[in-house]
Amino acid sequence: MNRRHLLKGLALLGLGTTAGAARSAARTGAPSARKPIVLYCDLAVDPAREREMLDAFHNHFKPAAESFRGRGYVDLKMLKLRTVIQGGPAPSRGINYRFQLTYESEEQRQLWIRSDVHEKNWPLIENTVLNKDYLVLLTDSV
Repeated sequence: MNRRHLLKGLALLGLGTTAGAARSAARTGAPSARKPIVLYCDLAVDPAREREMLDAFHNHFKPAAESFRGRGYVDLKMLKLRTVIQGGPAPSRGINYRFQLTYESEEQRQLWIRSDVHEKNWPLIENTVLNKDYLVLLTDSV
């Protein structure tokens, strides 16, 4: 099996490298040193609108985000906070969800957030939160 087929196979399975890094490695024959970014938003979703938010996430926002595969999109999750097991401080009062978005680069994420499809679908989630001044963390994979 040649290296190109192996890298494409690993990328399809989500193993080893991001899809973009696999494509880069396949083109140049060298692994990419670039690592993805991960964005977190801690959200206080109105308990009365939880079902609405989850429907918007699963049926509208996530499919829209996945349409950016091949343009930097890696992964997207909506996580419900269960409990703090250790340490502190705990998330702010009312925080019940963490939104997690992974992109190959911040530049590619910026193209996504400026897209018409993002501008149409993000308000479906954001309009269900109690406080629009939510914490947003941008991190680098290391």
